[in-house]
Amino acid sequence: MDRRSASLAARALLALVLMIGFYIVALGIAFLLLFLPYAEFVYGNRLHPKLAFFCLVGAAVILWSIMPRWDRFVPPGPALDAGSQPRLFELIRGVAGATRQDMPSEVYLVIDLNASVAQRGGIMGFGSRRVMGLGLPLLQVLTTSELRAVLSHEFGHYHGGDTRLGPWIYKTRGAIARTLQGLAGHSSMLQKPFLWYGKMFMRVTLAVSRRQELSADALAARTVGARPLMDGLRKIHGAALAMGAYLSTEVSPVLSAGFLPPFADGFERFMSSEPINRSVSGEVDRVMKEAKSNPYDTHPPLRERIAALQGLPAGEPPHEDPPAFTLVAEIQALERRLLAPIAERNAIRDLKPIRWEEVGERVYLPQWAEVVRGKAEHFGSLTVSTLPAKAHDVALAIGRDVAPAGAVFPDEDLIRRGAWFIAAALALALARSGWAIRALVGEPILLTRGSDTIDTFASAPALASGQMTAETWQRQCAELAIADFPLGAPAG
Repeated sequence: MDRRSASLAARALLALVLMIGFYIVALGIAFLLLFLPYAEFVYGNRLHPKLAFFCLVGAAVILWSIMPRWDRFVPPGPALDAGSQPRLFELIRGVAGATRQDMPSEVYLVIDLNASVAQRGGIMGFGSRRVMGLGLPLLQVLTTSELRAVLSHEFGHYHGGDTRLGPWIYKTRGAIARTLQGLAGHSSMLQKPFLWYGKMFMRVTLAVSRRQELSADALAARTVGARPLMDGLRKIHGAALAMGAYLSTEVSPVLSAGFLPPFADGFERFMSSEPINRSVSGEVDRVMKEAKSNPYDTHPPLRERIAALQGLPAGEPPHEDPPAFTLVAEIQALERRLLAPIAERNAIRDLKPIRWEEVGERVYLPQWAEVVRGKAEHFGSLTVSTLPAKAHDVALAIGRDVAPAGAVFPDEDLIRRGAWFIAAALALALARSGWAIRALVGEPILLTRGSDTIDTFASAPALASGQMTAETWQRQCAELAIADFPLGAPAG
C-alpha cells in the first residue's frame, strides 16, 4: 500500500471511529438526561417538574434525531438502459471492466453538470444498490475520451470503497443536523456538545472526501491517462460556472413562455459564444492561480487536482474523439423528461418545441409588447429622438413602480431596473418598424436591419444613467433613420 492509500485508509478509519463516537455521545447524553429525573425521584424523594420536562424532552429529541432512516430513493431523472442507449452503455461497460468493477444497477440522466455514483436505498447502506447519474450538460461539453476519464474517476469511488462508507457518513451528518435543529428550540446548552462534535466530524469526513477524490483521479489516470481527465476537469469547472446563467437567462424565459428549447444544443452554443467563453476561460485561469482549499470543501481545488495529475502518465491521444453527446440516442425526448421539474407555469407535455433561432420573435417580442403595454403611461408621446431628455426620469419612475412594496433601493438600482423597460420599448419600436431580432444564445440581444445593428439593452441604461450623451444618441438615431419611431404607441 502506497503512502497516499495508507493516509486515506487512516483518515477513513478515523471518520468511522468518529461516526461511532457520535452515536455513543448522543446515547450517553440521552441516557444522562433520562437518569437525572429518575435519580432525583428515587434517591432524593422529590421531582422538579421543569427539570423533568427539560430532561425528558431533550432525551426524546436526541433519540428521535439519531434513529436510522430508510433511504427513500427518488430517481433524479430519466432512467437510461442498454437497450435504448447501446453506445453509451458500451462505454460504461468498458470503463467498469477496465477498473474491475461491477456495472451500476441503474443509470440516470440528470440536469446537473456532473457525473456521480452512490449506494442508494436500504438503511445505513444495507440493502442498497449502485446508482450512477450522468449530467446531460456534461455530455455536451466533454469529448468521448474525456467522458471515459470522468467515468473512470467515478468508478474509482466504487474501487476505493468510498460509496460503501458514504451512506454511513451521510446518515450521521443528517443525524447531527436533525439533533441540532431539534434542540434549537429546546436548549442552546444541550446544543453545544453536538455543535462541537458536528464541526469536528464535518472537518474530518470532508478531509476524507477530498483525499478520496484525489485517489479516484489517480485511478482514472492509470486507467485511461491523465491528459483527458485534466482536460475534462477544466471543462467541467468552467461549464459549472456558466450553467446557472444559462438556466436563468436562456432556458427559464423560454420555458415560462410555454416553449421547449433544445437544452443540450443551447448549452453548447452558450459555452461557444465569445463573451461566455472569454468570461469562463478567465475565471478558470483565476481559479487555477488563486483558489485555496477550504476545510469544509468536498473536493480539492482544481489546481490541486491538476497538479497531482501532472506527474502521472498522460495516456495515448485517441485517433478519433467525437463529442460525448453523440453516444446518446433520442436526446430530444430525454430532454423533455429532464426539463419537467423546471418548467415553471406549464406542464412539460404542453410546451411547444422551438428552435433557438425563433426565440427572439416568439418569446422576447411578445414579452416586450406585454411589459411596454403595462407601462404605457410612462412613455406617452415619447419618441426615440426625444428619449435622452426623459430617459433618467422615466427609468426612475418605472423603477419605483416595479420595486417590491416597502422595499428601499438606491436610485441607481431603480434606474437600472427601469432602464430595462425603456430598452424593451426601444426594441419593440424597432421590431415594429421592420428590424429583425437577433437573440443568439449567450450573446446580447440585438436589433438588425441589413448591416445596421443596435443593442437597445446597452443603450437604454447608458442614456438613463447619463453615460451616453444626447448628441451621441441623436447622431446614431439620424444615421439609422430611427429618430421618429414612437415608444408609446400601442403594441400590435
